[in-house]
Amino acid sequence: MCGICGFNWKDRELIHRMNDQLVHRGPDQDGVFCTNQVSLGHRRLSIIDLSEQGRQPMFNEDKTLCLVFNGEIYNFQELRETLIGKGHRFSSKSDSEVILHAYEEYGTGVVDKLRGMFAFALFDSKENSLFLARDRIGIKPLYYYHKDNRLVFASEIKAILEDKDVERRLNHQALYDYIGFEFVPAPATMFEDIYKLPAGHYLMLRDGQVEIKQYWDLGFNQGKNELDYDGSVERLRELLDYSVKSHLISDVPLGVFLSGGLDSSAIVAMMRRHISGQFKTFTIGYEDKTFSELDYAAQVAEYFDTEHQVLMLDDIRTEHVEKTLWHLDEPMTDLSTVPLYLLCKQAREHVTVCLSGEGADESFAGYDRFKASKLNLFFRTMPAPVRKQIVGRLISLLPDQPQKKGAVNMLKRFVEGANLPPEGHHLRWQYFSNKELNNRLFNSHFKARATFDPFRIVRAYSGRCNTDDRINREIYLDMRYMMTDSVLMKVDKMSMASSLEVRVPLLDHVLVEFLASLPGNWKLKGLKTKYIFRSALNGLLPDKIVNRGKQGYSLPVKHLLRGEMKSYMVSLLNESPVIRENMNVDYVNHLIKEHCDMVHNHNHVLWALINVAIWHNRFF
Repeated sequence: MCGICGFNWKDRELIHRMNDQLVHRGPDQDGVFCTNQVSLGHRRLSIIDLSEQGRQPMFNEDKTLCLVFNGEIYNFQELRETLIGKGHRFSSKSDSEVILHAYEEYGTGVVDKLRGMFAFALFDSKENSLFLARDRIGIKPLYYYHKDNRLVFASEIKAILEDKDVERRLNHQALYDYIGFEFVPAPATMFEDIYKLPAGHYLMLRDGQVEIKQYWDLGFNQGKNELDYDGSVERLRELLDYSVKSHLISDVPLGVFLSGGLDSSAIVAMMRRHISGQFKTFTIGYEDKTFSELDYAAQVAEYFDTEHQVLMLDDIRTEHVEKTLWHLDEPMTDLSTVPLYLLCKQAREHVTVCLSGEGADESFAGYDRFKASKLNLFFRTMPAPVRKQIVGRLISLLPDQPQKKGAVNMLKRFVEGANLPPEGHHLRWQYFSNKELNNRLFNSHFKARATFDPFRIVRAYSGRCNTDDRINREIYLDMRYMMTDSVLMKVDKMSMASSLEVRVPLLDHVLVEFLASLPGNWKLKGLKTKYIFRSALNGLLPDKIVNRGKQGYSLPVKHLLRGEMKSYMVSLLNESPVIRENMNVDYVNHLIKEHCDMVHNHNHVLWALINVAIWHNRFF
């Protein structure tokens, strides 16, 4: 795992400054390459081939190609053998060098050969071209700025901002999208003129022209599965086993994040098949048991005889929040961000690599929003006036409950999402704003600078999906719209903040493509989420783990904002320039009062505003 950066001119001082901003991503080595056409920088976290031969920037034999690479290629050994058979000569044992030779052999088709997580830049001096690519799923980030024939790229935005010609300007449209969805959808960022290279895309700069091309998408019809349910369960077990085994390749110590939920427990079970001795597991706990899964994690750790460590989070300090915003580069208010940051810091004291269970909730329909969407089919048979004016109003009057979920909290959230436009599909239950709130929150200055259409990007993604299966269409939106810029961005940034590599074997693209070939009702059967996943894990995990529902380790923000963080919130939101310039501060204070009085739970919008205020203070 590493950090990369560069631009299309020569400036040795600038490339070193950019590299220095990425030191946390790669503390082991650094290197730069400068010619009149390009400057490339690399920070290395040594994982595979720890020798000097693994150092980057890396070159081919005649030094006509130069590579900087971030990620891991899990099929590099098979690719290496294939390329040796075609006459290529290798000087290292690293997975990075495979990319160089595969580019020599296949050109831009190299991306189709790679199985893993990656973001890389490759300069071809013969063609005077710069090739940037990002993995299919979007596990590794890659940002770029392109204006006035200047192309600047990096693993993190803070490195791009080292170029003083890149202006720091707020992207108002991105701020509007962020308040509702709690992340900034690609290709935008919260900085005007700085973009994310979307997942499954590459960028080619040649003769001053930039071409961005999509090379992969999640399809639901190609290679249609011909196996019956039992055969598909067996094939799923095989793919899970292969993926976890391939993700264990490492020349440094590794462990696994264990929440006690189905996904991380499945990884532990598969790891036990391939590791004979003890390995380390790490988990987070809270005193409030409605936010904690400690007992389940302990049961799994004991069952598989792991060396288990628990991080109790009793005191979340404001400096933790501020530190995470610095590493995120832009606001992204997943409530598990701070806990994950602290967990990664603890894990890094013991290992350099951790496996984690991200991706299963998206590809197996594991979130509550999938169930809410199915229940809404019945709810909408009720006449609209009854739904909105009677049921909706009555439920809105119910006071917020202190626990994380609970019947009242879930019922209120269901009705809120059901009242949003149906074009939002199941993402209505992941959208934390509404028309009235948006109209009252944003001031006239802001409204002149943004399009108030929350689901316009959702419509665009939905139009690309090639199946009529409702559940699979929703899975597509989760995989291609939500996951990359929220869940995966959080995991990358929080882990790399501590120089920890996190691998996500449940997002192996071959596994993901197989799951896409299965009917949606094999994933969400009735209201039973991850149905086929649970079938595949029967006999591998204790029944109580296989059959339990989802919880997650989110931060108890609603309690913090009513307690120890209340005064911090009030002063921050009343003094923040970005809040005062774009929001109606009186309405913000109205939301604060309602939340603290437990009239309504406004933790999502208030936490979003807190994060954008901290981000703005730090970067502007």
